Order: sequence, then structure tokens, then C-alpha cells
Amino acid sequence: MKFTLGWLKTHLETNASLDEILETLTDLGLEVEGVENPADTLGAFRTCRVIEAVQHPDADRLRLCRVETWPDGPDSASEEVQVVCGAPNAKTGLIGVFAPVGTHIPGTGVDLKPGVIRGVESNGMLCSERELELSDNHDGIIELPADTPLGVRYIDYAGKNDPTIEIAITPNRPDALGVAGIARDLAARGLGKVITPATQPVKGTFASPIKVFLEGGVADKDCPVFAGRLIRGVKNGPSPQWLQDRLKAIGLRPISTLVDITNFFTYDRNRPLHVFDADKVTGNLRVHYAKGGEEIVALDDRTYGLEPGMMVISDDQGPESIAGIMGGAHSGCTDETVNVFVESAYWDPIKIAMTGRKLKINSDARYRFERGVDPEFTPEGLDLATQMIIDLCGGEPSELVMAGTVPNTARSYALNPARVVSLVGMDIAREEQVRILTELGFSATGTGDTLEVWVPSWRPDVQGEADLVEEVARVASLTKLKGIPLPRPAGVARPIQTAMQRRQSIVRRTIAALGYNETVSYSFIDQSSAALFGGGTDAVMVGNPISSEMSHMRPTLLPSLLQAAARNQARGFADVALFEIGQGFVGGEPEDQQLLACGLRVGATVPRNAYGTRRATDMFDAKADAEAALSAIGVNTANLMVMRNAPNWFHPGRSAVLSLGPKNPLAVFGEIHPKVLNALEVKGPAVGFTLYLENVPFPKAKSKSRPALEVSDFQSVERDFAFVVDAGLEVDTLLKAARGADKKLVSDVTLFDVFSGEKAEAQMGPGKKSVAIAVRLEPRDGTLSDKDIDAVSQAIVEKVTKATGGVLRG
Repeated sequence: MKFTLGWLKTHLETNASLDEILETLTDLGLEVEGVENPADTLGAFRTCRVIEAVQHPDADRLRLCRVETWPDGPDSASEEVQVVCGAPNAKTGLIGVFAPVGTHIPGTGVDLKPGVIRGVESNGMLCSERELELSDNHDGIIELPADTPLGVRYIDYAGKNDPTIEIAITPNRPDALGVAGIARDLAARGLGKVITPATQPVKGTFASPIKVFLEGGVADKDCPVFAGRLIRGVKNGPSPQWLQDRLKAIGLRPISTLVDITNFFTYDRNRPLHVFDADKVTGNLRVHYAKGGEEIVALDDRTYGLEPGMMVISDDQGPESIAGIMGGAHSGCTDETVNVFVESAYWDPIKIAMTGRKLKINSDARYRFERGVDPEFTPEGLDLATQMIIDLCGGEPSELVMAGTVPNTARSYALNPARVVSLVGMDIAREEQVRILTELGFSATGTGDTLEVWVPSWRPDVQGEADLVEEVARVASLTKLKGIPLPRPAGVARPIQTAMQRRQSIVRRTIAALGYNETVSYSFIDQSSAALFGGGTDAVMVGNPISSEMSHMRPTLLPSLLQAAARNQARGFADVALFEIGQGFVGGEPEDQQLLACGLRVGATVPRNAYGTRRATDMFDAKADAEAALSAIGVNTANLMVMRNAPNWFHPGRSAVLSLGPKNPLAVFGEIHPKVLNALEVKGPAVGFTLYLENVPFPKAKSKSRPALEVSDFQSVERDFAFVVDAGLEVDTLLKAARGADKKLVSDVTLFDVFSGEKAEAQMGPGKKSVAIAVRLEPRDGTLSDKDIDAVSQAIVEKVTKATGGVLRG
């Protein structure tokens, strides 16, 4: 919705500055999307006088001008500057428009600098209308009347200092699609007084020869009222400059006075109108449903085929207008129009929306009717348009023609002022609540605890007490809300968390400490992305999705993380680590909902550096992160089984499941499958993990404190072993065997080298590899002797040999 500040002030008497109005609009819920202030682009251009204009000494088409300027305004001292000008009308004594050095010229996009043209200095510019983007005229510089005040800003002199404001209108506020409605909101806030004049009825002098009929049941709902009037003897042509300026400012092209008047009231009062050339209408007008197959050439010169059930306005020859959306070209008004029939009707929003979508027509009329205009204003809007047509085009009005009746929208709701204070959290006095509602057009009466509030006809969105509370709150300004903590029950020292909530907090802190950034995303994703992760079925389809990209519940959090990674990569962030804790949905039943913690690493482990430590992320990074998170919530990861049954969105050879027994998976980790990365446009490598937080058992015995750290008083011993094993052996099997050699002495077993490939097979035989491990022994009863160490070492070798078939490497 666009309007100018000057236009607003025809409805609002105010001394508020532009910035105050902009801030208040946004605070009222009418969010300001943009402001075009001529002062920002044309404020530096001032009127000036050419003292003398002589021929350039070295150019036939250039003039050397001595220009008197007032850089600080008409009350300051004048200065003389030299300007080289190529305009044919540059002459001594000319009053023009001057741009000093440093000014940005909007018509050319150039910032003026001191220059030398054919050997002569030039400091500034005498401007044409095209250079100020006032028109396409570039035949000469602007030439102003001799009595023009000198040194003033040109936009002030020419009356072009009127900022254009654009605001976003939510679907529930059709009343704000008119400048008068915006003024009403600002006045309720206290920024001025509404001065919108009352509508004066227009008395007709003859009976209209064109009648209107509502046929086929349209009056029951879709067109309850249709008002019209014929005006004869009008003189159409270009509209007056003030009207053209307002329409141009909001992006509309002036067409003719009759058409411009209808466009004016569309924006001024949110009252779309239509004008028929009465001499092109055959017989009477009737509003009816299309039978299907009819065609009409609309005002946009496109031919539209009408489907059964669409509303159309026809004369005796056929369709003349698509009701509430766009008129027909056949009966459109031109400069030759002498007799005009003006239409003002109320159309059902749903019917208009359905027809507009099917025909793919976007018009200002459709935009307003499908949101809901004021039905009671239907005859008033006709009177306003009639009066302006008579004022600007002349003519004689007929009596009003009306088919149907204005729908009764009267309704009232009870409002408890104390309830408003409770819900909003602000102390708004009863008298202030009544004032706000009254200023907005409501009627609030009552002497007891409850007010009876009658809703105005232009507010179809207000349907109950909650809406009334919202009206009071937004006008009182929610920015005045102060944070007040809720009262805490006696004896409660801190917020109470469930065991699962505490687990989530621990996991969240742990993963964040590993270098991940937490994300928060929707639980809805598109069907194709969900299908990549085993979802996308009808069981998890959203009944009424807000967009096609949010049609299904996500089976896991990884697609959301991958989409976030893709967006980051598209903006130049190649290396990312993201995680999220939330719900996954593998089915449509309550038991199919899972609490998951998912992490994703993409790119390299560290930034580029001079030390050679940068490498691509791999599955072992994901495994380490998953194990760290599990350890933080009490899982002994050394006891977990490593299984190969990872879901198919992981790489089959570079992924695994960490399971507490064969049927209780706690985590899955690995490299994301290349086909998934390609589908989601993520540049790999990418690794991830998923923790099934609800699968982790809670401790059976509730301990109030952590067990004391056990530290041996005796010297620990570390021994290295290298085994030759089959190339296909899983190293985890070897590590577990070494740990089981002596559970009392062996405190840790770590892998530190794997030698495999062609060179390894050349030394150790085909199908073999070397695995080197470090075993740490921690005695509890005394210092280990060489004999003790040798015995444990022998047990480790025997255990590993039995479990893997490997032999100690010589």
C-alpha cells in the first residue's frame, strides 16, 4: 500500500514529523517497507540566476555561464560560479535550477565533480527535467518564471517535496488499504485528528435509463448490493495535475479523468469503482453467474474465458465486466465518452479470490475485494465519485439505481477492561480503552465491569473479544511492555527440569563445546528431501502446508542441517559445523515421534593455515563427536557394539551404528551419501551423526553426586603392539580383544597406526595389513615388575590372536 505524506494529511491534521509517522505506523502493525523522500535525491538542487551567458571560446555549441547561486538558502550570501552549459536555451537572465559540485544527479547517476571542458573550468550544472527525473525532456535546461524566488530548494518551489510511503498490509486489515483508514489508526495513537470530510449525498435530477438486476441467486451471498448512477454530459480528458501527481507517486499511470477518479478512491477510501461508457451499454446491466464458455476482452486487452459459476456483469449483448476484478474493453471510457455509468458494488471475498486465481488476474480491485471492503460504504463511495466527476468533468447525475440491500454486519462483543490488562500485561485505564476503541470507529458502552463493543462495518477481521484486546494493545503500543518475572512458588530455588530436559541441556552444551553452531529449523520439509531420509509418506503429510517446501514432517534433523549448510555454502562459508536437537517423525502415530540430536560437519576440520594441519572431515570425526556426546550423558562407549546397518542416506562403507545390544541403537554416524549431497546441492565431504536420546537408559540408582575419581598411586606402564591381520578385519574387534586380556590392569587401548595397501601386502603377504595399538596398564596393588608386564603382554597377544587370527608382527 503506497500513499504520500501530503495525501495522508488530507485525512489527518497533524504536526508530527515524517520520522514520527513512520515509526508509529510500524508500531501499529502497519509495517513501513520503504520511503521515497524527494528531499533525499533532489534536496540539493536550488533555483539560480544566469548573470551572463556568452559563447564558449573553443566550442560552437557550448555556452559559458556566470551563475549566481545561494548554496545555503535564500537568506544567505550569494556566490558566483562558472558553468559550461550545452543547452540551446542557456541565456543571460535565465532563472533555472542549479546543482553544485558534489551533487548526485539522479537522471544520469553521476556525482558532479569540478571539470575542465574545452579548456574552461566548470563548477556545477544547470539542470534539465530529465536530469532531475521529472520527465524525459532534455531539449534544454529548466527555465522558470522571472518572479521565481532565488536560492530556494527547487522541490519546495515546484511542490514536489512530498514523500511516498509504502507499508505492508496483513490480510486481516483491509481497512488500512485506504488512506483514510491509515489516518484513523494514527489519530487513535494520538498523532493528530481525523479530518476526513463527511460524505454529502448527491441528488439525481432524472431517472437512470440503465437499470441493474441481480440474477441467478447472486444476491444471496456473492453480490448482496449493487449501486449505480448515470452521469450525462461529462467531458473526459486528462485529469488535473494534483490527481496525476498522487497517482504517479504511488506507481499508477494517469489515463483519463474518469478512470483516474476510480483509481483515486480505490486508494483513498478502499472503495474500488468502475465506470462504463453508457453509450456502449446495450439495454440494462445484470449481474449473474457465467454459464461457461463466454469470453470477454478486458481492460488489459487480454481475452479471458469464463468458467461456470464466475460472476459477470452483462448487458443485452453479452459480458461487459468481470465482476469485482476487471472491466471490459468494449464499454471502457475514452476521451470521447460523454455519458458514463458509475458502478459501486459489494462482492463476496471468497468468490472474487477464486475467480481471480483461476483467471490469473491481479488487479487493485481484486486485491481489495478479496480481503473485504466496507459494505456500508457502497452507496457513499458512489456519491463521492459522482461529486468528483461533476466537479472535474461536469455533467448531470441521475437518481441512484440500487439492486439488493446493503448486508447487515452489525455485531457486538463483551469486553472486560480488567481482562485486557491481564492479557496484555499493561495497565491501560478503562477510559483509555474506551477512547482507543472510539477513535478506531468502535462504539463502547457500559457502566459495569463489562463493556459492550459494537464493531464498525469496515472491520471484518474483528470476530470476538480477543480481537478487541488486540486493537487496544496495538494502539496503546506493545513497545511499552516491561518484562515482569512470573511469581515463583515458595521453596522453589530454580526451574524444575525433567531428566530428559537435563539430558538435552548436557548434550546441547557438549556438542556446542565441540565447535558446532546450533540451528533451529521448522519440523516441516519438502517431500523430495524427506524421501531421501526414509520419509515423505502420506502418513506424515501436513494437511494444510504453508508452502510446498513444508509439506511433510521431517523423519530426521539431517535434511534441515544439510539445507542450512547449502545456504551457507552459497554465501561463501564452505566449512560449517551445525547441530540441532528436536523431533523426528518416522510415522503418523504418537509413538513414531523421536527426540533426536543431530550434528553435521561439512568441508575441512580447520581453516587454511601454514602448518599442514588442514584436512577434510571424515567418519571418524563424526564418531568421535557422537561418542563425546554419549559419554557426557553417562554412556560407557567402550561397551557399545559397532554395527554395519546404518540407514541408506549414509555412505554404506563409511558409516556405522553404535548400539547398546543388537536391538537398541544409541547413535548412527558416518559420511553422508553422495546422492543425498547432490540432491540437496551440498558440496562435500560431509559427515554427520544422529543420537537417539530416548534410547539411552537412565541410571537405575539415583546418585546425588559423582563418584570420586580413582587415581592409582603406582606407576602406569604403556606398551605398543603391532599385529598382522587380515585386511578386511574391523579394528574394533582387535581393540576389544586387547581390553579383555586383563580387565583389572588394562585401563586403555588406543589405535595409533594402520599399515595397509600394496606396500603392506608386499611385506606381510596378500590380503594382510598391520595394526598397531598402545595398551596402558594401571596397577592398583603395587608397582608392576617386568615379569608382571610380560605376563600381561603375553595374555594380550593370545587374546588378540584368538579373536582375530592375527600374529604379532616381527
